[in-house]
Amino acid sequence: MASSSSYNTNRDTVRDLVGAYSNQPDSPPPALPVSPAWAASHRDSDQVDPFSDQQSAPAPTATGLGLTGHSNSINKTGGGGVFQIDSEEDDDEEPASFFQASQLPPRKESQLSANTPAASITHHPPPRTDSRPSGPNPLQNSNNATSNSYNSRSHSSGHLRQRSVTSNQHNHHPHRQDIVVIPLGTDRDEMENKNPFGDKFFGDPNYQPYQPHNEYMSDHGHTTENLAHATASNMRSDRAEWMPAEQHLYSTLAMNDDDAGRVLARHPPQSSQSHSSSSHSSQGGKRSQQRYNLAAISPEVLNGYSKSRYTKEVDDKLHDFGPRSKREGIDRRITEKGTKRMGSGTICTMRGCMNLGMLVLLVMALLMLFGGYPVYTYFAQHKLSNFGATGPGGINATGQVPNIPGFRGLIDADTPEDAMSRTGFDGKEYQLVFSDEFNTDGRTFYPGEDPYWEAVNLWSVNIEWYDPDNIRTQNGYLQIDVTQETMANSHDRGYLGGMLQTWNKFCFQGGYIEASISLPGDTKHAGFWPAFWTMSNLGRAGYGGSLEGTWPYVYEACDVGTLANQTNPLTGQPVFTAAEGDQYNQDKLSFLPGQRLSACTCPGELHPGPKLANGSFVGRGAAEIDVFEATIGGSVGHISQSAQWAPFNPYYTYTNTSTDYVEFYDNDYNSKANTYLGGAYQQVTSGLSDTVASTYNQTDTTKFMKYGFEYQPSFFDGWGTGFVTFSQNAEPMWKIFDKAMGPNAKAQVSNRIITGEPMYILVNFRMSQSFGAFDIDDLTFPAHMRVDYVRVYQTKDQQRIGCDPKDHPTADYIAALPEAYNNPQITTFKDMGLSFPKNRLIDTC
Repeated sequence: MASSSSYNTNRDTVRDLVGAYSNQPDSPPPALPVSPAWAASHRDSDQVDPFSDQQSAPAPTATGLGLTGHSNSINKTGGGGVFQIDSEEDDDEEPASFFQASQLPPRKESQLSANTPAASITHHPPPRTDSRPSGPNPLQNSNNATSNSYNSRSHSSGHLRQRSVTSNQHNHHPHRQDIVVIPLGTDRDEMENKNPFGDKFFGDPNYQPYQPHNEYMSDHGHTTENLAHATASNMRSDRAEWMPAEQHLYSTLAMNDDDAGRVLARHPPQSSQSHSSSSHSSQGGKRSQQRYNLAAISPEVLNGYSKSRYTKEVDDKLHDFGPRSKREGIDRRITEKGTKRMGSGTICTMRGCMNLGMLVLLVMALLMLFGGYPVYTYFAQHKLSNFGATGPGGINATGQVPNIPGFRGLIDADTPEDAMSRTGFDGKEYQLVFSDEFNTDGRTFYPGEDPYWEAVNLWSVNIEWYDPDNIRTQNGYLQIDVTQETMANSHDRGYLGGMLQTWNKFCFQGGYIEASISLPGDTKHAGFWPAFWTMSNLGRAGYGGSLEGTWPYVYEACDVGTLANQTNPLTGQPVFTAAEGDQYNQDKLSFLPGQRLSACTCPGELHPGPKLANGSFVGRGAAEIDVFEATIGGSVGHISQSAQWAPFNPYYTYTNTSTDYVEFYDNDYNSKANTYLGGAYQQVTSGLSDTVASTYNQTDTTKFMKYGFEYQPSFFDGWGTGFVTFSQNAEPMWKIFDKAMGPNAKAQVSNRIITGEPMYILVNFRMSQSFGAFDIDDLTFPAHMRVDYVRVYQTKDQQRIGCDPKDHPTADYIAALPEAYNNPQITTFKDMGLSFPKNRLIDTC
């Protein structure tokens, strides 16, 4: 090992050498001392300097410079080439330094300092600008080891310090340790198209490189020249500026000071013969290795290099990118450990299975989110009712929806808390399902203005014209007026009234309906006809085309009761006497056209349904149940609370033999049966009760009275259980069961029922010359009917709201006959060019 003083002397000599060389721009480069083996083989011959493109004097002997056994070295880059002087050091000494100078002009050999210490000096030719020749993989040596380079730049001097090591040192001979020397000094951008070794013939296919003698190293089987040439080639191959970024890898051996010093030289390929000047395409790699011979380095020198040690530095880890990686594919791309190039691996690995599993999970999650979840919510969640809105998208006949933001819901927010429930006359608990308190002033009810109510614009078939402008809310209640007008302002009628209805917007099946109403006029003058009532959705009040053959049928049997006049035209049966009929209508029992939507309707005919298990239709109709119709008689106000029926019984009678059929309650309103039973167009069961005079508003002192009825359709619990209980001031007035309208042998008809049709609400105010007394000259105009509220209750187990229930559908049928339900000028089916559906009793189906 060299002493410390020798090391310092050599370092000073290097500085002198660099200085002397750089101060002589016109001087040629110094002669290069070589190893004894190389010098002995060329002592007597005039050889071409392996590091020069021109003839030079024979190289001096190595012994003249004391080369043998010396391991100090210096590396210097200049215009004339690269000098490398290697130094051996102890384990605890500072390693030899590497210096880089600017491009220097050549100098003469005589100008080299005579004090230059014995050293192994290697010289590289100056850079050249031709392209790089083809050859073997520049990163692979004879042992398939990959070279790695470490660079650090001194900011103070601008010099670049370099260290290069080679991994994969298995089975190396002591004199075959690899060495990598990467010349620097030029930026990467400047070196892009330059040969860093300065060979002007670089890339020339006709260039014949220096061919060394085939002298073998006796113990290794490789020539010293080839080893040196391979080292020069490796320097070119390992140069960072000429390596693709993805191939510039680093070795963990650089971080191991026990191994780093051993990795100094790269092996040349096997070659024992002089190379001929064959085509450059086939011999380019070997030429390149033979061309760039640093020096004939002796085995002793290499052995000295292998004993060098590398001292760690604080920034080493910044330049270490991990262990050597594999090369795969025809382009020899580098892949990281544990990875595969696309198309070269298999998915049957733990990582592949996990990736595939996550992909499948992601796809399934997306399918569930956008496919499964909507299906689940469709079947699992409770569906909201349209509450009578039968149009597309859940809108009503006028394009409205029952409950939207900014509008009230089915239950008015102003409804008092104590009105949210009630105990029924039957002892059951009822809950509020609909209410309108009419507390918001200024509401009008032209078509489309309200989600539940709509005012009609048509002739009332009496004196006045129903005008929507006569209905509004004011002072916290609904007001309907009857006014005396000019003929021009009243459709040539002279009077205007109003009708408000919830047809096809809000309907209910069963329950209790109640309104608080102030009656118009007084009890001394007759002629006004206020009413609060309900009708089945299949018949629209005021639209005759919808009522013909539907009103007031409440019949589900298929017999003669479904035929016109309740008589079979084929047999003439049954026959009724004049006394059994209507004395005001030719003593005929019935002038009805027959039940249009009967159980006898032939298959395929227009019918709303539903069908029974045997394929026959369920009989349908437009039933009417009146909460009240008010009249005046004998200076006493009365209300008629009634239900209409068809087909009829002879004499229009009903069974009234016990409270199992009909019951009139004992109360303060003198409730009793009405003697009017109907006629050729309807059979009526009615009860009369007195009103309270103070509830009339002729004197502008408005007081209200509660009117209502509670009912249960026959189909809820079967025929015989259906009933209607009429009330005033929340007290029952009278009650009728469906059994009161049971089978009648004389009329050959079956049971009539308490209707199960969806019922809508009507409030109207008009005058009538046929309903009670009429004293128009004594009436005061304008007259007002006022409504404080309307509320509907149902039991918890029978909450049925909507105008198109499955058990009694109406929407499709109404949509099939738009003129009948929207044109008041259509009064019969024939007006639409249609005829009644076929009845299998008299028609061939």
